[in-house]
Amino acid sequence: MNLIIRLLVTAIVAYLLTWILPGVHFTGFTGAVIFAVVLSLLNLFVRPVLKLLGLPLTIITLGLFTLVINAVIILIADYFVDSMEVNGFLSALIFSILLSVVTSLASSMFSDGD
Repeated sequence: MNLIIRLLVTAIVAYLLTWILPGVHFTGFTGAVIFAVVLSLLNLFVRPVLKLLGLPLTIITLGLFTLVINAVIILIADYFVDSMEVNGFLSALIFSILLSVVTSLASSMFSDGD
């Protein structure tokens, strides 16, 4: 149940962020739901590999390279989700930062304290 709530929160936040950010677009809410599922799968399988490969750069930049990894994950999700369009790396970077901040705030509101 917690997974479904997190996916829905991510989909809602991503869909609402497209109204604010001019560089990211969804064709509908179902596209945002598909994006949330793809994003969770990419975070499960691809993100650990990218973090391991980017570990030296993450250490040198004091963790800021993680933002680049998040943007790359968004661009990969854009490649797999047909109903999503990201206009460039900067749009993906801003979208990933706002998505992670707003999603964590929204998830903390819906968490049951476990």
